[in-house]
Amino acid sequence: MKEPSQPLSEVFGYLIDDQSAKGNRYRSLRLCPFNNKVPNCTKDKAKNPLGVCSIYYQEKPVITCPIRFREEWLITDDAASFFFKEGATWSSLTEVRLNDAYGKTAGNIDVVLVAYDDNGIVYDFGALEVQAVYISGNVRDPFEYYMKDPRGRTAMNWSTQPNYPRPDYLSSSRKRLVPQLLFKGGILNSWQKKTAVALNKGFYDTLPPMKGVSKENADIAWLIYDLELIEDCGQKRYTLKKVDEVFTEFEPALLSITTPLPGKIDDFMRLLQEKLDEQLETPPNNKTIEKVF
Repeated sequence: MKEPSQPLSEVFGYLIDDQSAKGNRYRSLRLCPFNNKVPNCTKDKAKNPLGVCSIYYQEKPVITCPIRFREEWLITDDAASFFFKEGATWSSLTEVRLNDAYGKTAGNIDVVLVAYDDNGIVYDFGALEVQAVYISGNVRDPFEYYMKDPRGRTAMNWSTQPNYPRPDYLSSSRKRLVPQLLFKGGILNSWQKKTAVALNKGFYDTLPPMKGVSKENADIAWLIYDLELIEDCGQKRYTLKKVDEVFTEFEPALLSITTPLPGKIDDFMRLLQEKLDEQLETPPNNKTIEKVF
């Protein structure tokens, strides 16, 4: 597959070259087809949403919007099979606030799955966190350029523009995934409740290796998805597909993700020597004050 000359994969749920009546309607009305809390896309700005669901990177689409994972609510089916016994009656609640012992918020849980009995009484629950990928560079500029003429700019060349957008996997793990596990995951684990994490395959592949355990002994289920190109009624589109699942214990997984892989100390010593040499060769800016007796 030829590397795209522009970064946009899906805009308002459809490929940018999809000129079907449905694709054009979703673009013109700025709608979200993936079960957002309202019919419209609200990413970044409600009045001027950044309707980019996924971008291209190394010839593959990468999900950059957490709502994109809600397609057909497949992620809740997969999480429920980890949380509850077969045959359980369950439902899902979105954006549920989680407090610590002091009443301070630890953040909102993306989706809480609740199992309830015949009387509607909740007897178990599990937390589902959705981890989309941060973007480095500027994706709004090519998005707005495309939206001014969606029919005429499907083959636009953005490769020479500054700040070409790419997935920032490192920031996604350090600024998003790790804090989620530390704070919200820590509280849930202390309650002996399970967590499922839905994320893109490309993102998961950048994480350190984690020791797997059986599904029955796991605290965390890593639900790994990708976008598969299919043809629907003669029109190509991407659909969400689970490609793998990994089960881990809480503390070993957290330790693996938060422990950096050290580089060579010789390289760091070499850097220190170079900086010291530069400092000794450069005259100081401040004048030497001579002490007069």
